[in-house]
Amino acid sequence: MNKQFNIENRNINLYYNKSNTRELPVIILNTYGNEGNEVYQKCCEIKCKEFILVAISNIDWNKDMTPWFAPKLNKSGEDFSGKADEYVKILQDKIIPEVENYIKNINIKIKYYVIAGYSLGGLFALYLAYRTDLFSKIVSASGSFWFPNFVDYVRENQISTNVEKIYFSLGNKESKVKNQVMATVEDNTKKIEDMLKSKGIETFYEENEGNHFRDATLRMAKGIKWVLN
Repeated sequence: MNKQFNIENRNINLYYNKSNTRELPVIILNTYGNEGNEVYQKCCEIKCKEFILVAISNIDWNKDMTPWFAPKLNKSGEDFSGKADEYVKILQDKIIPEVENYIKNINIKIKYYVIAGYSLGGLFALYLAYRTDLFSKIVSASGSFWFPNFVDYVRENQISTNVEKIYFSLGNKESKVKNQVMATVEDNTKKIEDMLKSKGIETFYEENEGNHFRDATLRMAKGIKWVLN
């Protein structure tokens, strides 16, 4: 099944199977393009447990997914404007209430919420757990933890006590780049995982073959499968 609607200029797509299950996890996935259906189909292929996917697109990636300002990484790029808190408010006050209303109307009870994302979406997924108590599980696939000062943010702030499980992954070539900022991604990801594991959160770090752009939908689906188990 697929339900579509538009909220605050964002396109929302819900994907789920019509079944007799009356209580399901809900996964919120912020997407760079419109890959929600591909991720959902890949999850079905690798036999994930049943869930409802809420895929959000038409996102201003460098604005909505970044927690504070950071300069562009190269001359042809854009600065990261760091307006994630504005998007958090839209997500909490506009998008999620509409999603909950729809799910209620199809007689499904929400078991728990998962926040998932790839790249900057993976950075935002973890950041969101410092801004709200709604999510109990997090999927950060190839998360952009090279982002300046984010390791310090994790070290100095308290993640929601509702968080139970966090999945991290990277490609084994992601840190092997010329850009010195992005080259920190592997070390930073492992530092962040260690810090959060020390707080009693169940974490898992998976290394995949290839660079940042290889098998993105499969990497996301693998993370979703792990947090649902």
